[in-house]
Amino acid sequence: MGVVISLEDGNHRDASVKPLVETTRADMERVNQLILSKAGSDVAMIPEVANHLISSGGKRLRPMLTLAAATMFGYAGEYHIKLATAVEFMHTATLLHDDVVDESDLRRGRSTARMIWGNQASVLVGDFLLGQAFKMMVEVGSLEALDVLSTAAAVIAEGEVLQLSVAKNMETTEDDYLSVIRAKTAALFSAACEVGPIVAGVSKAERSALKSYGINLGLAFQLIDDVLDYGGSARDLGKNVGDDFREGKITLPVVLAYRRGSESERAFWKEAIEGGISDEKALERALGLLTKYNCLKDTTARAEHYASIARDALAPLPETDEKSALLDVIAFCLNRVS
Repeated sequence: MGVVISLEDGNHRDASVKPLVETTRADMERVNQLILSKAGSDVAMIPEVANHLISSGGKRLRPMLTLAAATMFGYAGEYHIKLATAVEFMHTATLLHDDVVDESDLRRGRSTARMIWGNQASVLVGDFLLGQAFKMMVEVGSLEALDVLSTAAAVIAEGEVLQLSVAKNMETTEDDYLSVIRAKTAALFSAACEVGPIVAGVSKAERSALKSYGINLGLAFQLIDDVLDYGGSARDLGKNVGDDFREGKITLPVVLAYRRGSESERAFWKEAIEGGISDEKALERALGLLTKYNCLKDTTARAEHYASIARDALAPLPETDEKSALLDVIAFCLNRVS
């Protein structure tokens, strides 16, 4: 059972990441070559584990954002290639670590690395990729770019720990949850978008515009993911629908349903999330409560809010193919629930 949420705004219907893919295609070929090169090691298990996730069909949205955010200002150097690769390695490392922390079995429709090679290998290969990412940042030679990405790495780790502190706690507030996703998801989106303008040598205002775009796109992206866990498809998610519920994850739809529910309904959520009673019958009831209190629609509306901020952040910038592609990414993100 799933609940399909439809956006009424027709402007999102034709949105796609294709313009971003096209405008960054040549640079992404160089990024992909560098990814394969830097994921190599004489220790055979390292490239095996890394390539299992790297080759699993992700869109590589974050490195494309870095590339577009540099070239939209006319940058024609080499540094954005290494920074985009560093961003992708940071993202891949966090996925490897996340799957261990969350005890996830599936990632992008395939068995997670931890299910094949074990938790220890997943954590250590994630650490290797982070090390490679920082080596590439140093090679770029920009202290500002290094500061932005290293700060993001620390913030992401803080977000992971914060998520542990609110895990399976139904008293988690919306503000608590937003703090988690701002750190875990939005921080890397923000950094990915900010380092491009840094190496392009643009004004502080232009750099701030891309930083704001990135963090608000990241928030919208995660909130839509939260909706899709209850109203999407396994193909779109790369995992089973309802996995967040089965794993006892606190997401915004659950926070809203708990806050808005009756005493008996709140008792159900405590039993399901905190007590681990999350079978198919419980999932069906959860979906009913999410629908009853408009939690998926309201979470989508929250995502729309952050998407609007992201759009406005780009508004003052010159009209370029890259800017148009970045705007399409916002609409594509929202369109995933239509």
